[in-house]
Amino acid sequence: MLFSSRIGALAVAVALAAALSSCAKKKHVASPVARTPLGPEIGIASWYGHPYHGRAAADGEIYDMEKMTAAHRTLPFGTWVRVSNLSNGKTVDVRIIDRGPFVDGRIIDVSHAAARAIDLIGPGIAQVRLDIIAAPAATSTLELYAIQIGVFKDRERAARLRDEMEQQFGSARLVMRQGQPNVWRVLAGTATNIDDANRLAERVRAQVGEGFVVRVDSGDPGATSKPSGALKPAYHHVPPVGGGGTTPFDYFF
Repeated sequence: MLFSSRIGALAVAVALAAALSSCAKKKHVASPVARTPLGPEIGIASWYGHPYHGRAAADGEIYDMEKMTAAHRTLPFGTWVRVSNLSNGKTVDVRIIDRGPFVDGRIIDVSHAAARAIDLIGPGIAQVRLDIIAAPAATSTLELYAIQIGVFKDRERAARLRDEMEQQFGSARLVMRQGQPNVWRVLAGTATNIDDANRLAERVRAQVGEGFVVRVDSGDPGATSKPSGALKPAYHHVPPVGGGGTTPFDYFF
């Protein structure tokens, strides 16, 4: 009986050690990894309002911060997602119309109205769980992903970096985000599934230091390539958390 008890205790100790080891390893994961939209996703949510209220979202519709919408990097436009605030148990259902957030560790940017529903306004960020509750009515069977490496106010600067990334990764494009002023997203490489996209992101980060997996949406405009020399980012701004939230386009170089 004593021997059996010791064996049982040893088994529990080994299982506990394995669990603690696994948790310790997870804490050291620095790079954001895009998840497949087939299951729940857990991470940090933030919210955005002005100055994007009244401007075109990435899917083309006008963003209204008082509607239940959100930005996600890879889910198809029109996907309905239930956002559960893990700190208070409150939930809200939002429709994906925009791309973002482009900040390490964050997985969704919700509208002002959605943030209010789950008590996100004050803290600005919270740990959440995302569950898909409805897919869009018509979604292309072709998935295409790229790595966003920056957003520029100056199209010429964006085009020069796009040309450099095209040489290194075989393809690159510009996607314009309308606003005052317009900004240009630089997307490097292409992948047809999320696993390949994550591997591509590792290669891109090794070259430029940062990058986020994003879905390439049908109708995203490209730009004419122009030969140029290398370009390094000149300015990088990420607004502080709280007091108005963050936006899906916080990176300006």
